[in-house]
Amino acid sequence: MSDAPVFDPDCTRCPRLAGHLAGVRRDHPDYHAAPVPPFGPTQARLLIVGLAPGMHGANATGRPFTGDHAGVLLYRTLYDFGFASQPEAFARDDGLTLHDCRVTNAVKCLPPQNKPTPAEVRTCNGFLAAEIAAVSPRVILALGRVAHEAVIRAIGRKPSACRFAHGAQHDLGQGRVLFDSYHCSRYNTQTRRLTPAMFEELFGEIRARLS
Repeated sequence: MSDAPVFDPDCTRCPRLAGHLAGVRRDHPDYHAAPVPPFGPTQARLLIVGLAPGMHGANATGRPFTGDHAGVLLYRTLYDFGFASQPEAFARDDGLTLHDCRVTNAVKCLPPQNKPTPAEVRTCNGFLAAEIAAVSPRVILALGRVAHEAVIRAIGRKPSACRFAHGAQHDLGQGRVLFDSYHCSRYNTQTRRLTPAMFEELFGEIRARLS
């Protein structure tokens, strides 16, 4: 297991992100506006990796995919497949708990325009590597290409070793499998690039893998 930290609540390693968060705190003093910690049990067979906190979602509430559109499909599907105690996520104190599942992000801080730079993804990758080692999941679900490549890098492989595609499954060795999905963002769900049926089919395969 890695000795590196899984999360640093005071991290300012990325100057652009730290400066952006400082501005958000001035404009929205009631927002979390800081690195967002992972959510869920410290050991789980399913680890879900998103991109980064959303401005009025995780960045506001301090919990991944909580309070924004991207979390609507995610938490409803987690509930339907027995990974969550309730189908909706409003705030950190809403009583939601996860079962055998943990949710994290490739980048822990809000990026401008929801677009972290490649350097910022690399800087945050040590946290993801430490988390994968600590959680020891059997299945990792990457939401989007950036999360997919971050996972591949975190386990010490080159991104070119595994190509991202929705529904793809990649053998990571040591009994671990990486599943790919389009991100459950507002854009993807409203354009129907990702539909509830597509997401449910993927989770059905994940649940079967864990049975």
